[in-house]
Amino acid sequence: MNQATQTLENSVRPHYVTTLSGQLRVWCGGAGPSLVVLPGLVMSAEVTARQMVQTFSGWRLTVVELPGIGGSAKIPVRNAEEVASTIFTALDLLAIPRTVLVAFDLATPIALALSHLLPEGTELISLDVDKAKDWVAGAQALPSLKLREDGTHLVALWAHFRNCLMLDSGRPRHIVPHGLSLPTDSELDTAVVAAAVNPASYSKLWTVCALALQSALVTENEALKANRSLLTASSLKQILENLVKGHSPIFPRTASSMATPDLRNDYLQTSSGRVHLRRVGNGPKTLLFFHSAPGSAEPLEFLMQQLAKGRTVIACDYLGNGDSDKAFGEVDIHSMAQNAIQVADALELEQVDLFGTHTGALVALEFALLQPHRVSRVILEAPPLLDQSFNNEILEKYFPPLKPDRWGTHLLRAWNMRRDMFLFWPWYRQSRDAARSLGLPDLKTLHAWTVGLLKSGHTYHLTYGAAFKYDTRVRLPLLSRPALICAGPADMLVEGLAIARQLAPAGTQVQATPATVWYPGQASAAINAAIAIYENFLSGE
Repeated sequence: MNQATQTLENSVRPHYVTTLSGQLRVWCGGAGPSLVVLPGLVMSAEVTARQMVQTFSGWRLTVVELPGIGGSAKIPVRNAEEVASTIFTALDLLAIPRTVLVAFDLATPIALALSHLLPEGTELISLDVDKAKDWVAGAQALPSLKLREDGTHLVALWAHFRNCLMLDSGRPRHIVPHGLSLPTDSELDTAVVAAAVNPASYSKLWTVCALALQSALVTENEALKANRSLLTASSLKQILENLVKGHSPIFPRTASSMATPDLRNDYLQTSSGRVHLRRVGNGPKTLLFFHSAPGSAEPLEFLMQQLAKGRTVIACDYLGNGDSDKAFGEVDIHSMAQNAIQVADALELEQVDLFGTHTGALVALEFALLQPHRVSRVILEAPPLLDQSFNNEILEKYFPPLKPDRWGTHLLRAWNMRRDMFLFWPWYRQSRDAARSLGLPDLKTLHAWTVGLLKSGHTYHLTYGAAFKYDTRVRLPLLSRPALICAGPADMLVEGLAIARQLAPAGTQVQATPATVWYPGQASAAINAAIAIYENFLSGE
């Protein structure tokens, strides 16, 4: 990738817009007249935005991640009109000027409904409508995405995306001989993982759009008949060049603000990259959360909400994990802590408490060592305290590559790796003496944790491996802030508490907790008791 292309891709940034229906994620880039894009149902908003910002310079791009997908997956999907209304509200809140609206394939009926809400004269351009018609007629029926124990629902989703993008919808056993280049393995992976965030919602969106398109065809909707069905980006480019000669006045705004959700997502730009945040609460004190690698802070959301009474709780996905930017170069616990300090700086946090679990415990520890004046109290849950030979073995065997390939085989590697993490410690020791007491979680949890791993993708091992390179035994005795070191009975690192008692500075509390709250399958009474321990410590009791 040349420097110019890299600069263009970096100019595309995600943003969350909070509507009454939930948070909608959009991808924005470029400058000039407004171009709003509804990506189709077989390509992600992120990839669409990066492709279009390279092709259509001179436009202000807003690519909408449709409700039911990716960062917009928590927005309910009921019908095309409600989806369009949510998107209109988001555009209104963003103060998008009068715009050209482009929709791909099955997003066309949503665009039709949206066009009725936008100012009169809004230009609507639909691409690949004929292809979508064939899909609705059965050329590429959506397979069942019901979660399966063996993880093959992910492979079915991958095959569906690949077939829709590769095969001729009119002759579904043949390759389309013309049109845009086929997506790269990485682009296909990004699209599939976005749809996999909530397979039930994605399936609902597909059904809603298919039925709405059928209805439009049956009633011979004039707007649909007037839309252009384009095959190439160059033809769209020519149309847009003609349209750009007009002006784009701001259309009147009707919405001013929306209610703040209990737990909200956000992005924060730091000098090291763009960081995805989760926030809950609105108290005067701030508690920073650091999650276990790989994956994201999503499994910690329940605990964040429980500890947000009277305080603000913020968790960031590490660079290279979750929805944050990818990590590049050397990654270690020191650099991860420095990134966390950059987040605190950007948020103008003068004083914080810290909670870190597993890898996050080490990030919290290093943060407290680098800036002890800034830290009030710190909870270190299950910091890795393994001997060097075990660390070396893990660094050699624990991190198989998850680089996307053309057939999606990495999806099954990720699923089974995640699955076996609940059964064995370490997961690659497939023997009865390595069995864990935790047991398998429900399929919804296993799927969510696998998607979290897949979001981190080929960079997942950087932050994960950093935990086993960090010299916890040397750094822990240097801690000067009030600390609680703890672990639940099902935690594979609980045995480290005995070592922590020997190494921790005087005054540090080291105790077993009744549960690891963010683990699945924990008893309610044990969860409540563990939360009470955290709360009492943070309150100074």
